[in-house]
Amino acid sequence: MPNRFVNITKRVLFVLNFLFAFVYLLSCISPFADPARWWFISWLGLAFPFLLAVMIISIFFWVFVKMKYALVFFIASLFGIKNISVFFAFHTPKEFNYQKPDDVLRIASWNVARFVEIKENNNKGSQTRLKMLQLLKEQNADILCLQEFHTALREGFYNNISYIQKELNYPYYYFSFDEDGSQLYYSSIIFSRLPLLDSGKTIFPRPSLPEALLHVDVLFDGDTIRIFTTHLQSFQFKKDDYEKINEIKSYRDSLIENSRTIFSKWKQAATYRSLQAKKLHEQVAASPHPVVLCADFNDVPNSYTYFTARGNLQDAFLKKGFGIGRTFSGLSPTLRIDYILPSSDFSVLQFNRLVKNYSDHYMIVADLKLKTAEK
Repeated sequence: MPNRFVNITKRVLFVLNFLFAFVYLLSCISPFADPARWWFISWLGLAFPFLLAVMIISIFFWVFVKMKYALVFFIASLFGIKNISVFFAFHTPKEFNYQKPDDVLRIASWNVARFVEIKENNNKGSQTRLKMLQLLKEQNADILCLQEFHTALREGFYNNISYIQKELNYPYYYFSFDEDGSQLYYSSIIFSRLPLLDSGKTIFPRPSLPEALLHVDVLFDGDTIRIFTTHLQSFQFKKDDYEKINEIKSYRDSLIENSRTIFSKWKQAATYRSLQAKKLHEQVAASPHPVVLCADFNDVPNSYTYFTARGNLQDAFLKKGFGIGRTFSGLSPTLRIDYILPSSDFSVLQFNRLVKNYSDHYMIVADLKLKTAEK
């Protein structure tokens, strides 16, 4: 009787593991499945880290129970090698060296969430704003790419452009000045200590609500380089949506009722991002100059958005970072959704992620060097 019970238990566990492995394999397809058609597979991409963890646990479990089953799950896990390669960076952690030679280009990218406070006052939000601006100043970057940037020409509101120009020493900038109210403006922005040779913007197809794709050309180390920045479609989650997610996590109230709105917003955002990623890739590929793309994709590395928008660009985090590299502080510890992606014209010298809970995103910084300057 005990042996029969053990055998039945093994079979049940194998079937459950097999089902998990099947879902894992579906999640491995997510970088290639356009959400406009395969939104469910695309959603599984978000679950990939957790499915991978289940696969690893399964392999170790069956090693001690039945080796041939362990081998089956190990082989299945190898189908996710491409996903794993962009999900985790395997470099030894190193302290960021703030000393920078003149022939090294330092770029900082950050979703600043409107600097938390837009009205002039001395409340907690305004104090956080000053901490954020000080943190930007400390990076001594040549280029700042900021998403969800807010500025004002209206009395009683912060003119962040003027402040950054004067106090942080960034005399040059390019901003699309999308209206966010009377004399209030919101979009991505590029600040530079290098004079701008050219600039331009691309408006993504509506009705999606991303920030415009901006680019500037600057002269650096004897070559013209093009810097892109943008912020792709977000989920547009409101406070009550996050409350529903927390209820789902804690198994409170109706799972189906709380999930309906969340999945609807996720599906719509993922579909819009697929269109934006294609347009972004076209613009980057058309650049006649070496490129650096700094962006908040609102999507993880093992996604259609990331693979489409990145194309042949390098990922500075994967080149010099370590671990998962989370850049969004909410929802899940696996969300790396902000990127610095240089073209192959550059060598990535170092990368830094500043884990400060000021915005809901973490700032990322990379030092780059033109390969022509290395010869």
